[in-house]
Amino acid sequence: MPHLPLATTAALDDLRARLRATRWPDAPEDAGWSMGADLDYLRELVAYWADGFDWRKQEAALDRFPHVFREGIHAVHARGTGPAPFPLVLCHGWPDSFWRYTKVIPLLTDPGAHGGDPADAFDVVVPDMPGYGYSDPPARPLNSIDVAGRWASLMTGFGYQRFGAAGGDIGSHVSRYLALDHPGRVIAVHRMDAGLPGPVDPDTLTPEEREWLSGVAGWGAAEGAYAAMHRTKPQTAAVGLTDSPAGLAAWIVEKMRAWSDTPFTRDEILTNITIYWLTGTIGSSMRMYRANAAIDPAQLGRRVEVPSGFALFPGDIVRPPRAWLDRMADTVRVTCPPAGGHFAPFEQPELYAAELREFFRPYRTRLS
Repeated sequence: MPHLPLATTAALDDLRARLRATRWPDAPEDAGWSMGADLDYLRELVAYWADGFDWRKQEAALDRFPHVFREGIHAVHARGTGPAPFPLVLCHGWPDSFWRYTKVIPLLTDPGAHGGDPADAFDVVVPDMPGYGYSDPPARPLNSIDVAGRWASLMTGFGYQRFGAAGGDIGSHVSRYLALDHPGRVIAVHRMDAGLPGPVDPDTLTPEEREWLSGVAGWGAAEGAYAAMHRTKPQTAAVGLTDSPAGLAAWIVEKMRAWSDTPFTRDEILTNITIYWLTGTIGSSMRMYRANAAIDPAQLGRRVEVPSGFALFPGDIVRPPRAWLDRMADTVRVTCPPAGGHFAPFEQPELYAAELREFFRPYRTRLS
């Protein structure tokens, strides 16, 4: 079985040296998190990263999964334990990688060992998107449509002609285009958001949709500067974030905190960030925003006709009303779990696994 590329001792020594030599900015008194990453918190996190965090332990835990490398793409391909596992591709977003699903993979592949019904087992495929995690950066930035095409080919290579798809954040977009462009293969799709519109006639919107879109615009003005940088000048930010591990931590940890309602441990946070550092993929991951911003707006208005389910977790950043979900997809299920946010598969793996088991259960008979 292939293994993850192990970090060299030299790479880890270099990381620790950079962390210990961090040149810190000043901060206004009592700024806290109001202006971005809290400096006091970040100092403690960086100190632990340099002298307490055990990457080798985390590396070994990640390496226990069955890894596959094909045509520059890294994926976990974990086969289910049950009478008829259902093939499922899980699509991550930013700022993460296959890391997002590491807690939920065992619950999906072997539900019988975790208090569930063995008949709900999945064959799980979790690819790192091109330019994320251990997948190679593409020669040109790829958008979500491009990646959906790559995932359709990947599933063919694994022997799955029909399958389900699920995802959140950019992974929700990829899942959407899988359903739009490969409706004969995607049996059903489960998502954590429904995307934002292209050109839309405001007269056709319900009051709830107008209120939601107004709130989205307000959120973008207050919290969306990172995305504007990613869409426009990602290479500028990439220089500093690729050179400074403290800067990389600030860029990512502030989002992990703001977009979730479940505290992460320091080891969990640093495992996610260390993957970015060791693979040098922060720049290539950000460039996907620029590629997605160039998608023809007409694509954004296409309605998914594949049966679609949505789980709107309370700590997530964009939670659309039911009218919008129905507008954008053949929506057959909407739930509002009691906890979890943008990284729900990692924050609340039991809740997320239950969501997928229940949603896909009626579609298992449609594989043939």
